[in-house]
Amino acid sequence: MIRFKTGFVFLSISLIAACDSESLDIEAPTEANIQLGPRPAYLVDQLAEGELKDNLTSCLNNRSHFEKSELSIGHRGAPLMFPEHTKESYVAAARMGAGVLECDVAFTSDAELVCRHSHSDLHTTTNVLATELADKCSIPFTPADELNGVKAQAECRTSDFTLAEFKSLQGKMDAYNPNATTVAEYMDATPSYRTDLYAGTGTLMTHRESIALFKELGVKMTPELKTPDAQDLAAAGLTQEEFAQKMIQEYIDAGVAPSDVYPQSFLIDDVEYWVANTPEFGEQGVYLTFSLNNVPTPAEIVEKGINIIAPIYPLLVTKSGDEVVATDYANEIKESGLDIITWTIERQYTDYNELEVVNVLKNDINAIGIFSDWPATVTFVDNCTE
Repeated sequence: MIRFKTGFVFLSISLIAACDSESLDIEAPTEANIQLGPRPAYLVDQLAEGELKDNLTSCLNNRSHFEKSELSIGHRGAPLMFPEHTKESYVAAARMGAGVLECDVAFTSDAELVCRHSHSDLHTTTNVLATELADKCSIPFTPADELNGVKAQAECRTSDFTLAEFKSLQGKMDAYNPNATTVAEYMDATPSYRTDLYAGTGTLMTHRESIALFKELGVKMTPELKTPDAQDLAAAGLTQEEFAQKMIQEYIDAGVAPSDVYPQSFLIDDVEYWVANTPEFGEQGVYLTFSLNNVPTPAEIVEKGINIIAPIYPLLVTKSGDEVVATDYANEIKESGLDIITWTIERQYTDYNELEVVNVLKNDINAIGIFSDWPATVTFVDNCTE
């Protein structure tokens, strides 16, 4: 429930309640309350005239409700407008019909797993620099010096803090101002295509808490094992394999069915580890790629026992004239028998219309999952196209 009053927005307590791993007080979205908002219609309006626009317009005008979609993956939640990897962002994504949610998994100095996109992003994604913990950062804030061409610096790593310290922080929109001369200027840099409207809470989450929340929301889970530096592993007393095992163990401890989990990594060794050591979870292990450099061929990936590849979507689609079409690489993957997941819609990786891209990814390339910073976009296309 949202009420408007003279420019002020009041959010219901159930939406912004602090995360409690024992009692999350979240009702799983149902077919009756999936909310897509105005953005899908806005994107339809931007489409060139043609069959796709006609079909999606008809769907907008005639469909009374939308169903949850497992094609729709909440990339860090819904970070186009909500602070990433926060409870609020995850709940928003589920309410937009995302059938799968992502916790990128990093760890603290006491080896506790937490949801962060990187081991080294707390200075841009949380309020840590404005707290008493700022002095513990690997690189405390230093102001820009325009006269000498020096940019502002800071680096705050998850491994700089204990779990209790991490949980005391608040999430914010991922941004920083390299020309800042004060902490306030450094933190206040949200790009124009995003918003701070929903950044007033930003409840950080542990990996275990994300599992509990996702179970309550009735969605599947796709954790990404983030690659730590040697200093992170040393601080927590972990090896890479122990980190990979620890992440899977938390799903086992929570009683999550392996079929509900898609563990991901950019390190193919991690995926091979899951295939060899936790084969029930390795069955849906996802190998992430962002280029074709030093990447095994699709056939070689299949030989390693990996079933799913997740390239960045500009590797899968291109323009032929005015039309978005599948690339030769996308067709090679399909021919190999690998399943395809891709990332990330609503992140401005191309200037193609988002709906055209999603339509090709779903209906021509047969992707089984599409990450989006605003999951309503993928939910909409999945509900409105065959």
